Order: sequence, then C-alpha cells, then structure tokens
Amino acid sequence: MEGLVRTLTSLNSLLNGIVWGPAMVGFMLLVGIYFTAGTGFFQVRHFGLLLRETLAAIFLDREVHDKQDPHSISQFQALSTALAGTLGTGNIVGVATAITAGGVGSIFWMWVSAFFGMMTKYAENVLGNRYRYRDEQGAWVGGPMVYIERGLGCRWLAVLFALFCMFAAFGIGNMTQSNAIAGAFESSLQIAPLSTGIVVALLCGLVVLGGIKRIASVAERCVPLMAVVYTLGAAVILWFHRDRLPDAFSAIFQEAFSLRAAGGGAGGYAMMRAVRYGVARGIFSNEAGLGSSVIVNSASNVKDPVRQGMWGIFEVFADTIVMCTITALAIIVSGAHLSGAEGAGMSIEAFEGVFGHAGGLFVAAAIAFFAFSSILGWSYYGERVVEYLFGKRPLGIYKLLFIGMTAVGCIGHLELVWSLSDTFNGLMAIPNLIAILLLSGQVFTITRDYFQRPNRKKAKELSK
Repeated sequence: MEGLVRTLTSLNSLLNGIVWGPAMVGFMLLVGIYFTAGTGFFQVRHFGLLLRETLAAIFLDREVHDKQDPHSISQFQALSTALAGTLGTGNIVGVATAITAGGVGSIFWMWVSAFFGMMTKYAENVLGNRYRYRDEQGAWVGGPMVYIERGLGCRWLAVLFALFCMFAAFGIGNMTQSNAIAGAFESSLQIAPLSTGIVVALLCGLVVLGGIKRIASVAERCVPLMAVVYTLGAAVILWFHRDRLPDAFSAIFQEAFSLRAAGGGAGGYAMMRAVRYGVARGIFSNEAGLGSSVIVNSASNVKDPVRQGMWGIFEVFADTIVMCTITALAIIVSGAHLSGAEGAGMSIEAFEGVFGHAGGLFVAAAIAFFAFSSILGWSYYGERVVEYLFGKRPLGIYKLLFIGMTAVGCIGHLELVWSLSDTFNGLMAIPNLIAILLLSGQVFTITRDYFQRPNRKKAKELSK
C-alpha cells in the first residue's frame, strides 16, 4: 500500500509540475491577453457599463433578483453560488502561500492574472449562455462540457472535462475544504475533527439535498455577508497600519521586477517565482480558465450572453482584486510575512496583531465559512457533470457520497488528496481553454453585435 501511495505521489508530482508549471500558467495568461485584445480591452473601455450591469444592478435592478422562473435561478443567486465556489481557502491560505513561495511581488502578478483572467471568464460565460439548453424538466443545462460538445462537436473532449471536474469536485471542492474547516476549529477551539466532520456533513446534507434552488438560496444570503464581514475585518488592520500602506504597495511593485540578487541570475529566478506563483494562485482562486463556474452561471435567468459575461468579469474582480488583495495587504502591513509563519498562520498572525486572540478566532471562522461555501458551490458542479456523464439515475448516490466525503475529509490526512485534487483542478483547464480558443470568433461576434444593436446605443454611452 505504501508503495502504491509513493508511486501515485511521484506520478502526480510530475503531472502537477506540468499542469501548474510555467508553460501552462503562461498559456492561461496568454489566453486572457488574447480575449482582452480581441474584445478591445472590454474590462477597461466598458468599465462604466460593467459596473452598472453588475454591482449597481444588484441594488437598483429588480430583474437581477427575479426568481419567478421555477426552472432557473436569479442572476444574483448565480453570482453568489459562483462566488461560493471560488471564495475558499485560496483567498486566505492561497494568498499566504503565494507570498511565501514567490515573495510579496507575487501579488502584482496575481493582479495581472486577474486583469486578463476577467476576459477569459467573460468568454466562458458568453459561450455558456450561447450553448445552454433546457432539459425535459425545463431546467437550464450548460457549462464547458456543453459548449465543447455542441460548439465543437467534440464529445470525447467534453467527457474529458466532465471527468476532471468530477474528481476535482470530490477533492478541491469537498475533502480539502472540509479538512481546512476541521483544522481551523481544532487549532482555535480544540474541537475534535470527527465532531466537526459530523456537523459539516449534516449541514452540507441539509443544503445539497435541496438541489440548486436551496444551494442558491443559502449562497445569496451567506456569501455576500461573509465577504463583507471579512473585508471589514481586514480593512480595520489596514486602517490600524495605514502609515505602512505606501511602503506595502512600493514593496509589491519593486519585488515584482526585482533582480537584486548577486549576478542577476538568482534575482531572475526569484522574479520568475513571483510571476509563476502570483499568476498560478490568482487562477487557483478565481478559477478563470478552469470553466467550473460557467456551470452555475448557465443556470441563471440571464437572457443576453454579454451580460452573463459581465457577471463573470465581476466575479474575478470581487474574488481576486478585492478579497485576495485585502488579505495580502493585511499580511504585508502587519509584517506577518516576515515572522516565519506559513499558510493560514500568516493570516492569523496579521489579525491577532490588531484583535488579539479574537483575531485568530475570526480567521478560523472566515476559513470555515469560505470553505463551506466552496463545498456548496462545487457540489452543484459535480452534480451537473455526473448527470452529463451518467444521466440522472446516479444523482442520489452522488449526493450521498459527496455529503459523506465531507466527513471523511475532516478526519483524514490529505496530503495526497490535496495534491491530486490540485492536479485535476488544473487539468480541467486544458479542454476548456482549447474550446474557448476555437470558439473565440463567436465570442467576438456576439460582443460586437451587442453594441451594434439599436437599443444598445445607451450602453455605448454608459461605457464611455
């Protein structure tokens, strides 16, 4: 058994080095650059329209919260559920990992990946809306597997994506998240992992067995609240250390391009690590290019593919530009990155420096809420791909197995599971990126037509 584990670990390490290696990460970044250029820097030129159709619409447009269609979810519910899948441990632990591995300069490259990743996710959502269809019950069915099969006519590539997504749902979307919850409660409140596992599994069951409507209902209530509370907590740290903010930004920009080491060679290597880990952790957090969040976005009542695409841009903005940035700045201004702490410990130290022991409890609670929200989001992704692969019959078994694995994740040692799920998460990007590149002409045409319609003249004015 130990020999099999070592073999799996060795093979996975090799594959993971390729999937999340410099070449693949660079390719993901280039895809974002391609869609940014192809849409004429949409996220910049139409920023006013983007805010009006997303952030402002949440408060001003009743259509965003419309739940009259019994077979779809509202736009706000789709956003909240998609964010539930992306707002996970990556926003706290992932940021700290990027700083540890690539230095504070990695945060700059995280911003770069988010800027271009906005348009990758835009393209995914446009295609998701373009090719989705209603099943026999009238519910929307969509996602990368759908536009790969219907847009490219390539069933085997769609199956490949669905398989990778299914395994990722049990790993990065389930066991590793519940393990993070158990770890947070054990270190902060000395609660036994088994007790945490039972509670998490019960809560997960109450939500997941209710289907997408219940998942979306819980997400729209919990995700915005926890995001705001965490942001306010981190903002207090920034205010407390506000005199250090200019130095923090200066360090980020300087170390992003630092070649200070002797001879320039080691400095060049350090810069490459900053680029690699900044871009990789950014993608890992917001999932731009992986295609997962398209599955739930395709279930919303949005009628226009471009508007659905704009929700995708907003997701990346909220996840990385806002949440990851505020975590990174809190760590840097507090000096926690210089303490020798790693992972969640770095964030805990930053919060404890201002809030005392309560700061550690706050971070533990934030990790728990973020991780649980990821479990809910990924439960739906897994459900959709299982149905795509095997039909509706196994869905009951899938849900029960998914719920049970949350408890297993709490009590297990998951080093190999973490590594394997990270690999499957990255593997999802390969068929998805192939598809959106081959279908990019449709993305550009749909975007161009959106602004050429007579009733879109006001949209052009708003985007100026």
